[in-house]
Amino acid sequence: MDLVLGTLVLRWYVFTFVACFLVASARDLGWRGTLVFAAWVWTLAWACELASTRVGVPFGLYSYTGATRGQELYIADVPLMDALSFTFLAYAAFCLARAALGPRSGAWALATTSGILMMLLDVVIDPIALRGDQWFLGRIFYYAEGGVYFGVPLSNFVGWALVGTAAVGGYLVLTRDARGCRNAPGIALYYAVLAFNLAVTVWIREWVLLGLGLLLHVATVAVLYAGRHRPAMGPGMESQKA
Repeated sequence: MDLVLGTLVLRWYVFTFVACFLVASARDLGWRGTLVFAAWVWTLAWACELASTRVGVPFGLYSYTGATRGQELYIADVPLMDALSFTFLAYAAFCLARAALGPRSGAWALATTSGILMMLLDVVIDPIALRGDQWFLGRIFYYAEGGVYFGVPLSNFVGWALVGTAAVGGYLVLTRDARGCRNAPGIALYYAVLAFNLAVTVWIREWVLLGLGLLLHVATVAVLYAGRHRPAMGPGMESQKA
């Protein structure tokens, strides 16, 4: 019980986002869909985290320092809050992908777009997490061989895209393509997570990372907006083009 309370206090921001996810998803996917989504994504994320700390797949080889053992819950050598974070990140990306692609998109396109959008969040999240000793996260992990992107290897982002795709794709398979009915709260969650991490970049004065993060996500919004509002090509337009 002490570890449960310690985790809640130490990782209050994670559980704030988890609470937002539960409320938003319950209204969107229903409680059954929410439980299926959370259970599947958490299990997948934990397995991937565990594999990465041992064989480097899918996120690249890294290690947890164990600095917070005794203060928060770990499952094996993975902090509970790390795998738990994937639930709201994947859900938020899923909502944004649904809004961008529209209701008639194929499940494969929806899952892949969700994975890419989740990875784009991690382009800001992972470098900030790696600098956790400069803010209240703490130094909880490190890449033994470093990486070219603010100390993060590019394999990490490939892994995030693949895991995000598998997370949403697996949920769609398990629920027979249940897509929900309310995107807006999940989209707000996506940008709340982004805003939180950008605020941390300001706090620790990582100005280059801040600029790249803003530029990347402004460009992403522009691409999503352009794709969503692209006029459909009707029979008349096809004949004119021919």
